[in-house]
Amino acid sequence: MSVNGEEEVSYIDYDTFLDPNFKPSSFANTLVLATNNPTDTPLDLSTPLSKVLFDAQEIDSHIHLLTTRSAVPLLTHTKEQTDASKRILSEIDNQVKSLNESYKQLEKEVIQKHAEADEVRLVASRLWETLKLGRSVGRCLQLGRQLEVQSAEIPSGTGSSKKGDHRALVRCAHTILSLREVTEKRGPGEEGHGLEKVEAIRSLQDHVVGPIEESIQKTCQQIINEFSIGSASGTATFAQSEEAKTRTISAAIALYLISPTLGVKPDKWEPQFLVRALEAYLQTAVQSSTNSLARSLATLPSLDRTLAEVSARCQNIVALEIILDTTKAPPHPLFPVQKHTVEKNNLLQPLLTYLETGSLVSYFWRSLAGRLATRVQEIVNRGGVSFRTLKTSRASVGEAIRECVTRGSQPPSTVATTKGRGAKGEWDREVAVMVGSVVNNLGR
Repeated sequence: MSVNGEEEVSYIDYDTFLDPNFKPSSFANTLVLATNNPTDTPLDLSTPLSKVLFDAQEIDSHIHLLTTRSAVPLLTHTKEQTDASKRILSEIDNQVKSLNESYKQLEKEVIQKHAEADEVRLVASRLWETLKLGRSVGRCLQLGRQLEVQSAEIPSGTGSSKKGDHRALVRCAHTILSLREVTEKRGPGEEGHGLEKVEAIRSLQDHVVGPIEESIQKTCQQIINEFSIGSASGTATFAQSEEAKTRTISAAIALYLISPTLGVKPDKWEPQFLVRALEAYLQTAVQSSTNSLARSLATLPSLDRTLAEVSARCQNIVALEIILDTTKAPPHPLFPVQKHTVEKNNLLQPLLTYLETGSLVSYFWRSLAGRLATRVQEIVNRGGVSFRTLKTSRASVGEAIRECVTRGSQPPSTVATTKGRGAKGEWDREVAVMVGSVVNNLGR
């Protein structure tokens, strides 16, 4: 080490003590072994201890010498550092005071005004929600009033005495869909959000929309149930047939539109009201034909008249099938994307899919045959004159049924047929099923 430019020699090995791997225990062990023989008993520890104490005293003296000679520079450096720290602290204090004053000014000019502005924003947001709700309520009430006016135009009475415009059914259906478009969209941010809490809307649904929708559904069902071209008597004119056709189309479209849509995916949706009304019409025709044929088979003189009635019912079904097949399904406002092919985009396809059949005429004859077989078996089980007469006349009865099926499967003259419908031999299977349901159950 150097002091005032002169080199001072020290016998202390500083490198040993400054070594990062220095261990006091290893150093002590080395020192003891250097001053003793391994075989000495007991060991002399005073000599290594004195060396350690002397080394410590030497280091202390050296430190004292350095601090004494360098006291002035050390004190000067310390004073300079202290003065610099005081100046820095003074500057920082001034900056902190300025920062606090700026924050108070900022709090007054910005934070408080932001809190006031946030209250205004909340008020504006609630006013906007109220305005949107008010507009939705106003639109619903306007549509409700429009529905009341349109419902007054719906035909009243029965049969040909009905007065009114049957197209009002379709107009009412579109108005109902417009209402659903608002009331069924109840999610946050949607037009109908919160409407269920408004008393006026609940009253509108319970006392106006609900009853009118139910009335429309019943009227449409009644129109479909009364559908008849009048081919049995031949008294229906072309104008009457066209009136029955257009009235039925209006009823079918209205039922198609007002069928439930809430919670149903577009590709899974089906017009439930329309399908059920048409199915009820078919079942009524099947049941009526079954009962009348069962009575006539027990009393054969009335069979010809009954078969004429049955063929007339089937011709009505043929006419209904043609009408539904040629009537394009209307675009549904609640389902913007219709997943239909061009060939299946009509009012007939949903019914055929539901009934799992390819033709309403085939469905009618096969359903009738299935029920008629049971009734014929009842006649056979009762026996008596009715059974013997029926068994004796089985050939003529079978031929009469064959003619009935062939005649009933043809379209009425007042209804335009589609291409390929009513071809000869098209209904051979239905003829065989109907004839077999009677003749094959009479035994040999």
